[in-house]
Amino acid sequence: MPSPRRAALSDLRIAIIGSGFSGIGMAIRLKREGYASFTIYEAAGDLGGTWRDNTYPGAACDVPSHLYSYSFEANPSWSRVFSHQHEILAYLKHCASKYRVDDAIQFNARVMAARFDDVRLVWTLDIVRNGVHETVETDVVIAAVGLLSHPAMPRFEGIDTFGGKIFHSSQWDHDYPLEGKRVAVIGTGASAIQFVPKIQPRVAQLLVFQRSAPWIMPKPDKRISDRARRLFTHLPFAQRCIRTATYWQMESRGLGFFVNPKLTEPAMKFARGYLERRVKDPALRAKLAPDYQIGCKRVLLSSDYYPALTQPNVNVVTTPIRAVVRDGIVTADNALHAVDAIICGTGFQVNDVGTPFEVTGVGGANLGARWLRDGPEAYLGTSVADFPNFFLMVGPNTVLGHNSLLFMIESQVQYIADCLRELQRRGARTMNLRSDVQRAFNEELQRQMQRSVWASGCRSWYQTESGKVTAIWPGFTFNFRRRTRRVRGGEYTFTD
Repeated sequence: MPSPRRAALSDLRIAIIGSGFSGIGMAIRLKREGYASFTIYEAAGDLGGTWRDNTYPGAACDVPSHLYSYSFEANPSWSRVFSHQHEILAYLKHCASKYRVDDAIQFNARVMAARFDDVRLVWTLDIVRNGVHETVETDVVIAAVGLLSHPAMPRFEGIDTFGGKIFHSSQWDHDYPLEGKRVAVIGTGASAIQFVPKIQPRVAQLLVFQRSAPWIMPKPDKRISDRARRLFTHLPFAQRCIRTATYWQMESRGLGFFVNPKLTEPAMKFARGYLERRVKDPALRAKLAPDYQIGCKRVLLSSDYYPALTQPNVNVVTTPIRAVVRDGIVTADNALHAVDAIICGTGFQVNDVGTPFEVTGVGGANLGARWLRDGPEAYLGTSVADFPNFFLMVGPNTVLGHNSLLFMIESQVQYIADCLRELQRRGARTMNLRSDVQRAFNEELQRQMQRSVWASGCRSWYQTESGKVTAIWPGFTFNFRRRTRRVRGGEYTFTD
């Protein structure tokens, strides 16, 4: 029979903020570990995170389906090599239901602030639930809001005066009829290259405003046959083999990204050849040719983006935008581009924006203010000094440029679970990361970053305004897995 002390710690009050892959995965692990008192706070009215919000035409994953799933819950029924948004969302809902963590979710509950009480050693959450403010006490906070949850709207002069329709790709207005409209797309990132080919046949005119050309590779997508799906259902080992092979194939890309960037030259040559084959017009091809090293920004996968840009109703505009006026967009050459609608494929607020909600730690330490001053920083993307029993998921320097983010998420789930076990083993109430551990880790990480493609000179959302790379992990994922397998108790201070 468990000791009273151990049983009490099993009933730790745990708050998970967010119900995407991170939050649901963490909840499933907590339930398996025997924790009964955990709650998932979700600001929206449904679970799903990124895959709930991004419903734009063509929304799909750029990681193969068999790898973009939990390792403990294979899905033999994926319909395509690269799954679409609705199928990924259905998978996540299936997992929440199967492992019975969906009943732990409180919807329409937006966490506004989290404050640590230095005396009572508990966290207080300020929550607005269905428009009503309330406070909740908890022992542990796990912030699983992710990095790509706050749309970044452009701040061009006059944008509020635009007389037509304007929306962000992650807040797609499906009720607005695009047929016959003159449409401007601002941005040419991962979302835009998916929805541009879908809306191009529907609109009268499509203007694509490009700041810098992305590196694009063909997307080897195809339907998974019924026979293959039956095989995966009856022989799960076959699917595990494909998952493993896919993992190592993708992991090998890291050799060129952070071991020896010269190894990316064959990929650059292939991508240039792909552009030349798909875009015959030399003027358009020149606009679409990247002028930086491949991998410095996210490498995109598409087999229909280049063909869409060659259609007669499409024009790629590379002259910088000067302002937005009532009738359209004015570029730096004073040309007016009259449009009926503007779709912003401008990504998300990641750096130089603080934290998604106010976080106050020991002695009034403000996490958002620290991140605004020095850039987002944590230890293993998970723990932050002066914020006891506060854990991040998909925190600073955990995003990948070469493999599946779910591998990193499961590594963090393992680490946080071991942190809670360490609390239990020591009979402690709180654990607080040592500041020297965090400092040494980030100094080492930034030294590694200087040898990578992400520090080769381009500007991307991986960086702060000052150029510090704070989003990406500059190493192999198996090294991250090794470092997060067990917590090192000596790296923390504990309070009884």
